[in-house]
Amino acid sequence: MKVRSSVFASLCLLLEVCGIALFLRGFFPVPVKSSFTSKSKLSDLPAEPLSSGNGPNTSKVPPPLFKRVVIVLIDALREDFVFGTKGRQFMPYTRHVIERGSSLSFMARVRPPTVTMPRIKALTTGSIPGFIDVVINLNSQALLEDSLIWQAKAAGKRIIFYGDDTWVRLFPKHFVEYDGTTSFFVSDYTEVDNNVTRHLDSTLKRDDWDMLILHYLGLDHIGHLSGPHSSLVGPKLIEMDDVLKKIHASLISKETEGSLPNLLVLCGDHGMSETGSHGGSSDPEVRTPLVLISPAFKRKTGMEKPSTVEQVDLAPTLALALGLPISQNSVGILIPPVFQETSLREQLRFLHLNGFQLSCLLKDSMAGYEKEEGYEQFRVAEKSHGNWMKLYLEGNASEVLSNMGKKVLKQYLDALKAMSSALSRQLGKYDMYSMVVGMILIFQVLLLLLLATPEALSGGARVELPLGSALLSLPFYLLCLLCTSVHMLVCTSTENSCYLCGLPWSFAVAAIVVVSATLCLLVTMAVQRLVPEGRPTSKAQSSSDPSSFSELDILLLTGTLGHLFSLGASSFIEEEHQSWYFLLSTLCLAIFQDVCRTYFSERRGPADELCHPHPREVAPSKKWLALATPLLTLACCRFLRSLNQTGVQWAHLPDLGHWLTSAEHKVALSLLSASSLALILILVQHRCSLVSKIALALGLLGVYSYRAAVGNVLFPWQHNLRDLSKGTVEARFVYVFVLGILFSGAKDLLRSQVVTADVRLKARGLWEVYSGLVLLASLLFRPHNLPVLSCSLLIQTAMRQFIWWEQHYDAAQITIMHYWFGQAFFYFQGNSNNIATVDISAGFVGLDTYVEAPAIFLTAFSTYAGPLLWACHLVCYLSLEHARSTTAMAHGCYCFALLRSIPAAAYVILVTALRYHLFIWSVFSPKLLYEAMHTLVSTAMCLFLTVMDQNHGGRP
Repeated sequence: MKVRSSVFASLCLLLEVCGIALFLRGFFPVPVKSSFTSKSKLSDLPAEPLSSGNGPNTSKVPPPLFKRVVIVLIDALREDFVFGTKGRQFMPYTRHVIERGSSLSFMARVRPPTVTMPRIKALTTGSIPGFIDVVINLNSQALLEDSLIWQAKAAGKRIIFYGDDTWVRLFPKHFVEYDGTTSFFVSDYTEVDNNVTRHLDSTLKRDDWDMLILHYLGLDHIGHLSGPHSSLVGPKLIEMDDVLKKIHASLISKETEGSLPNLLVLCGDHGMSETGSHGGSSDPEVRTPLVLISPAFKRKTGMEKPSTVEQVDLAPTLALALGLPISQNSVGILIPPVFQETSLREQLRFLHLNGFQLSCLLKDSMAGYEKEEGYEQFRVAEKSHGNWMKLYLEGNASEVLSNMGKKVLKQYLDALKAMSSALSRQLGKYDMYSMVVGMILIFQVLLLLLLATPEALSGGARVELPLGSALLSLPFYLLCLLCTSVHMLVCTSTENSCYLCGLPWSFAVAAIVVVSATLCLLVTMAVQRLVPEGRPTSKAQSSSDPSSFSELDILLLTGTLGHLFSLGASSFIEEEHQSWYFLLSTLCLAIFQDVCRTYFSERRGPADELCHPHPREVAPSKKWLALATPLLTLACCRFLRSLNQTGVQWAHLPDLGHWLTSAEHKVALSLLSASSLALILILVQHRCSLVSKIALALGLLGVYSYRAAVGNVLFPWQHNLRDLSKGTVEARFVYVFVLGILFSGAKDLLRSQVVTADVRLKARGLWEVYSGLVLLASLLFRPHNLPVLSCSLLIQTAMRQFIWWEQHYDAAQITIMHYWFGQAFFYFQGNSNNIATVDISAGFVGLDTYVEAPAIFLTAFSTYAGPLLWACHLVCYLSLEHARSTTAMAHGCYCFALLRSIPAAAYVILVTALRYHLFIWSVFSPKLLYEAMHTLVSTAMCLFLTVMDQNHGGRP
């Protein structure tokens, strides 16, 4: 059975997508949680330890330390916004309380992923959420596990909440009063906070509540819009300082003699990167302030350096301070300074309860918990505690008892730290069965593509698939039986729930048949190619001879494989952009050498004639333009590298983008933006219809008008900020032209495929679709990134006119070049393998409320615009190349499938081998999600090319 190369590649990519989805389902684990279905109860708490079995020991929690608690959570509050120079300048009252008041100050370290919903879970449950919570963050569901909020409600405490509606979705029936605000509409940083503050005056006067939670979003939205150094940050911090002053004054006024004091907590859910986003693991993102203010603490005499605690430590600390049990899944430990004013017996009791809860969680989540150092230390501390209690109850009041108590205190703290660390390392329980099956599918696809490469890239562009001999063979049925027995064995013996085991048997049987058939097909193809049985050597086989490879072929092959091997090191993943920048520069030099050989070399050897046949006579000016094209590409790439610092190690360094976005250089940014938009119009419009040209021109004018409306750039007649708006009308004006151009292109494309086989009409339709996507990218890109788009179009135009066609590069070479350029332009945009660089503000361009579907689409398109536009340009180019070579589309599709399968297969194997290493969560997990997205884009492109190839030239 022979199939077209494009069809074979598309089928392989679809199978690979299934494998990646299955692998991701198993890799992103369920976070460590206790298997007990019930919540913690006061009646379940252990008694105070005693060395003898009898005595007046108690199983109660010590009395609460505070009557009321107010939690002020300021989204994206960085440590330096309170403890640094900004705090001294913009939050004077808060700094005065920290330096001279009755307060405790800490630097709370946050675990990645640093996005809101996982951080709320960590603050309320004390557990470390899984990385998949980044995706769940978009649509949070009710939190069913044990938490501080659940315990407070069960104890009869009345909780009021105002702010981010994520809390309302997580705790839908826990608040006696609430008012949620949308957290994803980042264009609003004023009303979103006013809707919280407007409730304060009336709420603080009332006495019908025990816990008040306020979640302010304005600072986070400012960060997403304009970064941490924006002029909007100062006024927002002043606003937050006034809120804290009002709350603190109200709590102090309600203090009465003999009653418990109140507690005010100031914290952040996560920090903010230097670009204003969050989600990664850089210091500005994971360091947040934690300030506890109460008359119960000693008054300070000066500014002290804040000590470091974990963010998850707040949950058990607040629980015991309010007289509540600690959540079952908490991995946090008590913050000792909070309990320093209590008696030594109560301090030991608090630590014992925390240790007991951690030891129970340790037992439930680790098979060899008894060998853990922390567990052994806790047992020793518990025994010492019992001895101390015996002496204490006997009335011993000597200094020896006090010293012994302090020693037990230290033993408990050491044990708590060790157990918490062990539990934090155990991030989750992986679904290894799903991971292994997904990895097998991905690896099978890669081997199929590699075995079929000689045939797929031959002149016929067809692959021989021996499906009949593979499916009718005895090994296929034996393999199905073996896989079925393995499936039954795994599903009946595993302690953890496996995703595949929960599927209906029809799906399981289908998966088993696919895996078995693919493996048999793989073996049959391998045998046919390794044992030729006297068949004559084909053109496909001779073309795979290494001696026929040009220097450019070797560069493309070694560069792709070299990048693949670099993924084995976390440093190369963090700074992957450097690899692509180097490969792109080397490619430009190789093309420069090819042009010199073609046009300016007097002696041409046989190898040169084979790889680059002597071109027809061309004008001298065209030769020099061809020679200048790789140099122009190098210059553009060097300029774009300086535009956005990315990666991890040097992302904090100033770049041209920071200089352009500063207020004093707005004129320069306006000129650069206008020039980039004009260049985009010149480069794109020449192959569009007249109507599309007009729509494109008006759309680009609308893009500049939108940026002027929101204050990013200037109009010549705009002189003050009062003319600013949200730009909603201007953005929607552009969307109309985007849809119009896309509709015009889709109409021409459909006519060329259904009505008439007109190659020129098809090419124009494809180009107009591409033009519509370029206009959409222009709208979503920040103004300082518009040169990235214009330089991309300039390089594509120059390469298309002077290099790819004239140098007779084949479809495989051009496909790999497009892939390299697309990867490099992903990083030229300022992206990295870090969630913090995702610009979510692009998802709200033209929206005045949060609408989930368009927000997700626009954010994803803006993030992947570089690879997507280069992939679309490849489709346009191959459609023109199809007139010269009927195998161009098939070869291009196949090469793109192979380029995506090689890193995908290597990456899932690497991640599986390193799954228990903690560092993969901040480096490898985002990269894995990016690889999955790139594979989806490649699959969509290959499917489109397959349809085009089948309709024109793909028939036998």
